[in-house]
Amino acid sequence: MLRTFGVVLTAVTLAAVAGVTAAGAANAPAAPIAAPGLMTTVSPTATPTVACPPALPISGMVTGVTATTMTVSYSLMFSGPPCGYDLPMTVLLFASYEDAATWQNPVAEAVTGLERNGQVTLEGLTPDTEYWFRFSDVDARRDPYVIGGPARTEPLSACSATATIDARWGGGFVATVTVRNTGSESLDGWLVRWRWSGDERIQSVWGGVSAGAGADVTIRNASYNGTVAPGGTTTFGLLASAGTAPSGITATCAG
Repeated sequence: MLRTFGVVLTAVTLAAVAGVTAAGAANAPAAPIAAPGLMTTVSPTATPTVACPPALPISGMVTGVTATTMTVSYSLMFSGPPCGYDLPMTVLLFASYEDAATWQNPVAEAVTGLERNGQVTLEGLTPDTEYWFRFSDVDARRDPYVIGGPARTEPLSACSATATIDARWGGGFVATVTVRNTGSESLDGWLVRWRWSGDERIQSVWGGVSAGAGADVTIRNASYNGTVAPGGTTTFGLLASAGTAPSGITATCAG
């Protein structure tokens, strides 16, 4: 009898516990179900900003002028981005501050070497004229800081150039060009220009330095004959090839 009562009590107890457990599970909050196809978004790590030193990446100044040239010396402080530029640099020349500020209508440009400190000369300029310069690098990144100038080319000194053809033959000719100082002040360097009308091409020059190419001829003074007193003269000679030698050469001179 007692054994039967114990079995019945145990069965009742287990049933009660099972009922309480089931009721607790029914009342507990349901676990969240993730929506299909959704993933947790991870915010990207911010790239650190490079702090560049408070100095101009490049600086420059005009260190020499003639009537038709301007020499700009430069110093590259930082090499490569983000704080500097890649060599070589391009120096652009403008005829007004407004054009320089807006990078419009450059009148001349020249490319530097690979030296971080060097100079470059821009040619073909107008005498007695103001210019401004700016820098850009090999990837056309424009320097936003430096607008150099104004710097003025020297006034044109009075000089003339007269050419005489000394000898002709089937494939070429020899000529002598006389440079005369027609002004009242001494020439400190001269520049003679002309343009060939046919297939003439210079083969060699003596007494001068050839700086042109093709049909456009530019001859500068040599190191020893650039100074010409008022009323004085100097000469240079040239050997040229030509299918037919010209009857003459019409040259202009700038001091």
